[in-house]
Amino acid sequence: MSGSWISDTPDEVEHPTVPLGINEMAIPRAAILLSLATAALLVISTIIVGYSAYVFVKENPDAFIPTDVDSIKDEEGRWLWEVDLLFDTCDSRLGDWNWPESLSGQDEAFLYPGELRCDWEHQGQGDRAIVVIYNRGVQPLDLILEISGGNVVFATEGDADLTLDTIEGNGTAFIELQLNDDVTEHDITIITSHLQVIEAEVILDVHIFEGVNNREIHTTDGDTLEVHYKVWNADTDELLDEGDLPVTAGDQDNYVDGFGWSAIGLDIDDDRGLIPGIDTGTTHTTLLPPEIAYGNSEGHELEDAWLRFELKVNRVTI
Repeated sequence: MSGSWISDTPDEVEHPTVPLGINEMAIPRAAILLSLATAALLVISTIIVGYSAYVFVKENPDAFIPTDVDSIKDEEGRWLWEVDLLFDTCDSRLGDWNWPESLSGQDEAFLYPGELRCDWEHQGQGDRAIVVIYNRGVQPLDLILEISGGNVVFATEGDADLTLDTIEGNGTAFIELQLNDDVTEHDITIITSHLQVIEAEVILDVHIFEGVNNREIHTTDGDTLEVHYKVWNADTDELLDEGDLPVTAGDQDNYVDGFGWSAIGLDIDDDRGLIPGIDTGTTHTTLLPPEIAYGNSEGHELEDAWLRFELKVNRVTI
């Protein structure tokens, strides 16, 4: 017998011939190459994560400075920021509060008695709306915003998440929303939370529905247009003024803060209102608390007044 004396299996079965191209070093070499590739991927991943952390810290230098929770809420435990939609379509989010008899006569730290639910009547895909955040405390705020529900993004980012630059004490921030789909009816929730205190969040619910005047052009931040406006004292319904004005949508230095931002979301057809006899401009109404009206004009007769603006776009030049 040619095989091993303790085996009845032929040598060619017990010790098969090694296939051409494979020897005792092939598998160790492959393992070494695989290990090197894995190590390289780990190094690259570490660099990417480290750079991302560096960018985050650079953009949010206060993110890891401990926050005194008591400094961002009032004595009753309410977080010291408010969130609303600029349209005059808002009410109690949970039905747990009523509007005060006099808006300007409130003796409270807050503008609204509680969280809001607002309606947004859109005029087609691409329409815009403005969210306003009011810091009612004296400490600066670093906030994170998230839109849940889909179909709407923050216009500047093109995303449903936004890290907001510091809002100074008693300051205000305007944020533009963009509707990405031509929805018939839709609900979203905007959660505004503190960068460090996870449980500190203020919620705004928005009900979106399709209007009857779909238009091709939706005014956005930086557009120049001419509007016809009416303004009332929101408490007395007294008509204070009416006329036509040129305005740059968004941050407009010539008027009260809320007026330029109120122009965002107006709509018009491709004619842009430049063809005589054709009027396709839409109208909407906004509600401006004193903080974005005359509240910073000490001694002004409307310093404490809430203003209701009705704006109609006559023409868009850009």
